[in-house]
Amino acid sequence: MRTILIDTDTASDDAVALIMALRSSRVEVAAITVVAGNVPLEQGVRNALCVAELCGAEVPVYAGARRPLARELVSAEWFHGGDGLGDHGYGPATRVAEGGHGVDALIAAVMEAPGIEVITLGPLTNLALAVAREPRIVERISRCVVMGGAPCCEGNVTPAAEYNIWVDPEAARMVFRSGLRIEMVGWQLSRFDAVLGEEDIRGILELDTELARFAIESNSVGREAYLRQTGEVGISLPDPIAMAVLLDPSLKLETSEHWVHVEAADGMMRGMMLVDRLGVGGDERNLSDWGETMRGGRKVEICWRLDVAGWKRALVGALG
Repeated sequence: MRTILIDTDTASDDAVALIMALRSSRVEVAAITVVAGNVPLEQGVRNALCVAELCGAEVPVYAGARRPLARELVSAEWFHGGDGLGDHGYGPATRVAEGGHGVDALIAAVMEAPGIEVITLGPLTNLALAVAREPRIVERISRCVVMGGAPCCEGNVTPAAEYNIWVDPEAARMVFRSGLRIEMVGWQLSRFDAVLGEEDIRGILELDTELARFAIESNSVGREAYLRQTGEVGISLPDPIAMAVLLDPSLKLETSEHWVHVEAADGMMRGMMLVDRLGVGGDERNLSDWGETMRGGRKVEICWRLDVAGWKRALVGALG
């Protein structure tokens, strides 16, 4: 049985990703650590507890960083609803968070379970703090699946940046330079045919389970916001796609490894990910810019193409 740790800023799509992990027979979830992002920290913790309770899972939930490393939090209730779950009154009936800080819990889980896999579904603040506090975790984490970034495509916050990276670019830069074995699942994989269309949504609701209804209802505000943002009809679920990839790596149909630089300066380029897809960073004219990235870490695996039918089957299986 594989052991995983989930770091999340629990809102509507994060919640569905948590269901997929907590219902999976492939993995055991050692802990859920929560970071401020989509919603403030306290609401994110409440939402994680709600999902664990819905799944009947005793996994411990910890509160982590309540703001980015060097910036004020800019949350995303406009996309997920005021409570992050579509404003339908969801909440835990009895579950409460564990004592202690999420960063300490993350470090402890990794040190106790060499080879653990980590998946991040929100800003990378908790993981950056953990790596800074205990660098040995870098080599003890066998996989680090990061839902974030907009490699070589448009962003969803600025034309250049995806939300998770944009919210705390300083943390993202630290993580991508840390030497972790990162598998990046960018926002672009959740668009177009990967979106849950009307037929997909009907099929999920016809499962007639509490989890199926929750998955669709909690994303109701996100469904409307996604239409306004992109003009695409349906429910986009980037975090569940990343979770599907963690659970079943064969869903990655095309990947390649590259040096990645995260832009942390203020302005339109904040959070932009520069992916050296053609290897031009090694050109002598660019070494001064890329040198720190090349010295500090390792190449990042980027998923460019997803088995869309397989990801949707995985989702239905978790909700059925």
